[in-house]
Amino acid sequence: MSIKNILTFLFFACCIGLQAQEVLTKEQAVSAALGNNYGVKIAKNAVTVAENNTNILNTGFLPTLTGNAGANYNIDNTEAEFSDGRPDAVLNGAESSNYNASLSLNYTIFDGLGRRYNYKRLKEQYQLSELQARETIETTILQMFSIYYNVAQLSDNLNALEETLNNTKDRLLRAEYQFEYGQNTKLEVLNAEVDINTDSINIINTKQDLKTAKRDLKLVLGETYSNDFTVETDVAFTLQFQKDSLFEKAKSRNVALLQTEKNILISELDINSGKSAYLPTIGLSGSYGWNKNDNNAVSLLAVSTNTGLSAGLNLSWNLFDGGTTLTRVKNAKVNLETQKLQKESILLSIERDFNNAWDNYQNKLEIYNIQEKNIVTAQNNFDRTQEKFKIGQVNSIEFRQAQVNLLNAELSRNQAKFAAKLSELEILQISGELLNVEL
Repeated sequence: MSIKNILTFLFFACCIGLQAQEVLTKEQAVSAALGNNYGVKIAKNAVTVAENNTNILNTGFLPTLTGNAGANYNIDNTEAEFSDGRPDAVLNGAESSNYNASLSLNYTIFDGLGRRYNYKRLKEQYQLSELQARETIETTILQMFSIYYNVAQLSDNLNALEETLNNTKDRLLRAEYQFEYGQNTKLEVLNAEVDINTDSINIINTKQDLKTAKRDLKLVLGETYSNDFTVETDVAFTLQFQKDSLFEKAKSRNVALLQTEKNILISELDINSGKSAYLPTIGLSGSYGWNKNDNNAVSLLAVSTNTGLSAGLNLSWNLFDGGTTLTRVKNAKVNLETQKLQKESILLSIERDFNNAWDNYQNKLEIYNIQEKNIVTAQNNFDRTQEKFKIGQVNSIEFRQAQVNLLNAELSRNQAKFAAKLSELEILQISGELLNVEL
């Protein structure tokens, strides 16, 4: 096969390989995580259950309607003595039957306002479940980006390692030519071969790490991508808020703090709901019934049928329940105090976590900017060393050192870039703005 045909084949093979790898954008990853991640799905189901619980059908405000029906069949042996002097009667195997049906309606007019407080509690519980789902979503997105940027970092690292390997191969080729023409010793060739093996091993390990990271990302995304894919490696730092304004948002929008505030409201409603047991319960009841009796021969009535409508008003007042209600109210008050203490603790934690995250972000962003400048210096050093190496002014050891310095600078820059971006996302999560900004 000619060189031209080989190059043509390799070109089309590369094109096919590139087409097989789909680019997974950050927007697509977020959408897939929100739609397919199992933790998010479970959280959404919990919200649906809480929403169903707020329906009027679950509040006790509606009446209850009960239907009853029954039938009885009897066979009796009867001995009857009559007071009017008639002879005694003995009846064996006397059959009788009874059939009945009824509808009963019950409605509680007043239960000490317990239903009202319970309904309010269910609505607050629904809003709490939404906050819990939001926390799950924020955690999932942060986890997804952590893995996504790990894939991106490994992809950038792989490109840098492959570029280093290509340079080392060029160096080996040059060393072999120079050895053939007697311009250097076999040692230069052996050193280049050792460096090629080192670079190749680094690439093999990085490829394996990249495969593992992609599998982790697929898991977070709910296995929506069955084929191989690449990710975006560019990063934009979008944090536009000042520290003070962002901290104020953290004290009002942090999802853990909002959940505690909801728990405080729920505890207050629990106290009122418990106190409702001190008051009486007033209810209405009504029923419509049908009853038919087929009596045995000794009965005065052979068949009797009754239908009737009844209604009533009842009052129930639990004057003393052994102290159960009193204990429940006391515990609810203690729980309220606990929730308030929890809120104060969370506020302190938010202040600490926010300041730590802010300083961490500033430091990592500064490190990234320094690493960007270091890349320029390392690249210039490598280019100049490479030119001197070609004309024999530097040896292979100096050239390799410049090559390694450039590679380390690129790897450090990649790590600093994605670490700074994750620090930015952490600040947005603490401040409650993670779902409100362009990621």
